Amino acid sequence: MTDQEVQRRLAAVLAADVAGYTRLMEANEDATLSAWWSARKDVIDPTVARYRGRIVKHTGDGFLAEFPTATEAVQCAISMQTDLAAIHSKTPKDRHFAFRMGINLGEIVADEDDIYGEGVNLAARLESLAEPGGICISEDVYRQVRHKLSINFEYLGEKSLKNLSEDEAVYHVSFGGKRRGPTKVKRRSPDRGVRHAQPQASSNFIPNLEEQKDRFLRHAKVLGAIWIILFVIDISTGPGIWAYWPGIAIATIWGIVAVLFHVNGWRKRMMGCYAVIVAGLAVVNLITWSGYPWVLWPAAVLIVIELGRRLVVR
Repeated sequence: MTDQEVQRRLAAVLAADVAGYTRLMEANEDATLSAWWSARKDVIDPTVARYRGRIVKHTGDGFLAEFPTATEAVQCAISMQTDLAAIHSKTPKDRHFAFRMGINLGEIVADEDDIYGEGVNLAARLESLAEPGGICISEDVYRQVRHKLSINFEYLGEKSLKNLSEDEAVYHVSFGGKRRGPTKVKRRSPDRGVRHAQPQASSNFIPNLEEQKDRFLRHAKVLGAIWIILFVIDISTGPGIWAYWPGIAIATIWGIVAVLFHVNGWRKRMMGCYAVIVAGLAVVNLITWSGYPWVLWPAAVLIVIELGRRLVVR
């Protein structure tokens, strides 16, 4: 491969494969192959061409395609999923033929035969997170299409994906009147192929940055107002000061909210929350000082918990 044959460019990448393909092949190889070839001929190939896409390659149970824009990639995926669902709507569940799809917008490295790079890898990871018949997209794709398409998006949270150094925000595309239930947020496991599931509520549409900022400021104002009321009650009820106790609790809560708002990445958020909790306990330790720094014990416990968690997920 010479330098002249290699191109770097920005593209929307769509990765797809058949959910439960191995099981379907074991149950009925001829029917599965027939359904796969029919899907390619009647839906996949013509739909990708209609949205100015290019199928880079077909795999045994899926395909990889690139598009000039994120909007066309998402429109193509929705059209394919809708048509495929209609074709297989009467198929028994144990023989249901459905695709998972993932879309990412990023820089790719391309030659005559294939495309490579992190942009392609992320699309494949997103596809693995999608439910059968579903579409997952990256945050870069979401930003491009959220105001251009009349569809809803469900924010699935920041996910730790295989061979990617940073957590990625993932969105599910809602179309055809379908609504998903609580989403399973997947976390690292030792084999990285099978992951532990943890329920997390989904929403129809994630608020934009300004809405999040307004919500954060409202929380801060409410917490501040509560502490002022408690302080006034403290002053009004006679000698002794007790208002600093709820004040410490309120400050700790506000600190955790601030970490969740300003810090990106699940791991960094966890470490930030640990730091806020230890800081709050340190203040209590100082107020009640008797010559013994007991705050070191809860700090040590949090450190052990974090180290244990890292050992488990690796």
